[in-house]
Amino acid sequence: MNSLRLYRDGTEIPQLGFGVYQVPDDEAERAVRTALEIGYRHIDTATLYQNEEGVGRAVRSCGIPREKVFVTTKLWNSDHDRVPQAFDESLARLGMDYVDLYLIHWPAPKQNRYVRAWREVEKIYRDGRAKAIGVSNFTVETLTRLMDETDVIPCINQIELHPYLQQQKMREFHDKNGILTEAWGPIGQGQGLLQEPALAVLSDKHGRTPAQIVLRWHIQLGNVVIPKSVTPSRIKENFSVFDFILDHEDMAAIGALNAGRRLGPDPDHLG
Repeated sequence: MNSLRLYRDGTEIPQLGFGVYQVPDDEAERAVRTALEIGYRHIDTATLYQNEEGVGRAVRSCGIPREKVFVTTKLWNSDHDRVPQAFDESLARLGMDYVDLYLIHWPAPKQNRYVRAWREVEKIYRDGRAKAIGVSNFTVETLTRLMDETDVIPCINQIELHPYLQQQKMREFHDKNGILTEAWGPIGQGQGLLQEPALAVLSDKHGRTPAQIVLRWHIQLGNVVIPKSVTPSRIKENFSVFDFILDHEDMAAIGALNAGRRLGPDPDHLG
């Protein structure tokens, strides 16, 4: 499985991860254990998801050394003014003494607390309790302010990104500033993307499912991607995207689906 470099010191993140948004805690434990058995080594959770305990149980009991499993969690909007406490609470729920990646989940710009919160996140990074730090759902404007007013550039920005919302401007900004792009909602959250005729054509061409086609598109763009499922066969299917290649015409056909269409909240307005 591919990994991408987060920092010049060699710290890496597995490019294909496993997300657990909206998965209840006990179900998350089973799903994460299944994902780890299949070969995933990157698990993405958050305080908001209320399943850090289940994720932690699965990671601790899977038989894989902790340092071989990349774990991400996130700071919720209501915790921007209590970062140290919120981080300690996440570690306690996970049953871990560090996480591999800690993200500010949303900038919540109306609160105007994300810069101060990031300074506290920087301290956690310097203490070694988060091996890497980044953000989620930040825009060019909020990222630029963060970079101008703080010391550590976020290594990654996790954003809504799929063929309907390809985020070219954000990806170019990330590339310019050495920030990785991570895609949430990568296969469209069940809102019609996988029924697109163009994906059916590519599915027939490559003998793959539409979901595998879209995930491969992300991989070839260089995105970190975190599909979610609780169905073992689907979890396995989503992992099987490293043994075929989309050609230039395939990539262009998926690129033509871009409609600037958000399926989730607008980062300028949430919080």
